[in-house]
Amino acid sequence: MKKEKAVEKETKPGNGQTKPRAFVTMFFLLYMASLFYVVFFAWNYGSSYGPVGEDGRNLNVVPFLSIHNIYYYSTDIWVPIRILLGNVIMFIPFGFLFPLVYRRWRRSILGILPVGFFALLLSTFIEVNQYFFTYRVANIDDVILNTMGGIVGATFYFLIGKLHFLYVKIAKK
Repeated sequence: MKKEKAVEKETKPGNGQTKPRAFVTMFFLLYMASLFYVVFFAWNYGSSYGPVGEDGRNLNVVPFLSIHNIYYYSTDIWVPIRILLGNVIMFIPFGFLFPLVYRRWRRSILGILPVGFFALLLSTFIEVNQYFFTYRVANIDDVILNTMGGIVGATFYFLIGKLHFLYVKIAKK
C-alpha cells in the first residue's frame, strides 16, 4: 500500500514540479519576446559608426572594428558602456535560463560551451535578420559580445548550481 502511494505521488501531475518548470519556461519565453522586441523594433541607439551601405544598411564583418570605433569616437564614457556592455548584459539571461529550460544542458560545467554555442547561433540569427529585414547594423562585434553574455549567464547558472550542491552537502552533515 505504501509503495503504491509513493509511485502515485511521483507520477501524479501537479506534484509541485510542473508549476516551477512552467514558470521558468514562461519567463524564458517572455525574455525571448523582449529580446526580439529590443533587437528588431526598439530605438537603434548609437549603432552607426562608419559608412552606411545601400538602403541605409550597415554591415561590419571585421572583428573588434566597431568596438574600437565606438570607444574612439564616443563623446563620453557612457556611450561605450551603454552599447558594448549592453550587448553583453542583454544575453546573460539567455545563458542562465537556457539550461533551466532545457535539462540536457544542466549536467556539468561543460554545459557552458553548448549554451555559448546556442547564444552564438541566436546572435548570428539576429544580426543576419537585422541586416536583411531592418535598417539596423549587422555587426560581428555584437555576435562576439552577445556570445560572451551567454557564456557569463551560463557560468552564473553552473556556479550557483555548484554552490547549491555544496550547501546541501554541508547541510546534511
